[in-house]
Amino acid sequence: MASERPQATIGILGGSGLYQMDALENVTEHTIETPFGETSDALISGTISDIPVIFIARHGRGHRLLPSEVPYQANIFALKQCGVKYLVSLSAVGSLQEAMAPKDMVIPDQYIDLSKNRKSTFFGSGKVAHVPMAQPVCPELAQLLAESVGSLPQEDAVKLHTGGTYVSIEGPQFSTLAESNWYRSFGASVIGMTNMPEAKLALEAQMAYASLSMVTDYDCWHPHEESVSADMAIRNLMENATKAQKIVVELVKLIHSKQPVSAAHSILETSLVTPLDAMDDASKAIVEVLKQ
Repeated sequence: MASERPQATIGILGGSGLYQMDALENVTEHTIETPFGETSDALISGTISDIPVIFIARHGRGHRLLPSEVPYQANIFALKQCGVKYLVSLSAVGSLQEAMAPKDMVIPDQYIDLSKNRKSTFFGSGKVAHVPMAQPVCPELAQLLAESVGSLPQEDAVKLHTGGTYVSIEGPQFSTLAESNWYRSFGASVIGMTNMPEAKLALEAQMAYASLSMVTDYDCWHPHEESVSADMAIRNLMENATKAQKIVVELVKLIHSKQPVSAAHSILETSLVTPLDAMDDASKAIVEVLKQ
């Protein structure tokens, strides 16, 4: 286990069922200290087609952390300390729309945050910033992600839905029927438990963010389909896990070749309110990392 910080511009957050990246070569595990505590698990550095990448298992290997227990601040800050500019999230979701069937994939472009018990900002305690969230997903990164899904060989092809709203709930329980129908009344597309405050923190850290959501179930609203269970979700997710790994390989190559400029990369220039010279040393050190 190494303690030095690896360096990579591309970060991957693996969700349920995706606890490692099989394509990573030259793998090293790292324990990274952050002002926000320990990360979910060791950061795994390596290369894909000779391109540096850093991976972290959101729930820890062995799936040890509830969605509410994931140290979102530490995970994002540690990746930022390692130079990550493009962050790709992989996660299981339930569908809130008939057209988005189990085993389909979705690239959301909007979020509704209904989480309750999570630290959702790096700011406060003497440092103030107000980051706009109108566009929480980087469109350039989302486009490369869609192209990567489209590059799957015919035998692995999946139905992809681009755009849509992800409702993020606290969990760990799944929805009641009344809640599921309520979320559908929003016009939302999918439901999950982990993309918030992940997307908010990524934007505060000036990272381009996009999420590949893999549909595992119809939550509990569908009158003719079985209500979601953990067994069902993991079973359907694992059928797409190998495809997700292939998608990430192609995406890493596309990001490396195109290096898209994202509005996220400079968002603190117009969002930071407190001048650096008005902050204490600890706050200043945090903000200086976020602004890198």
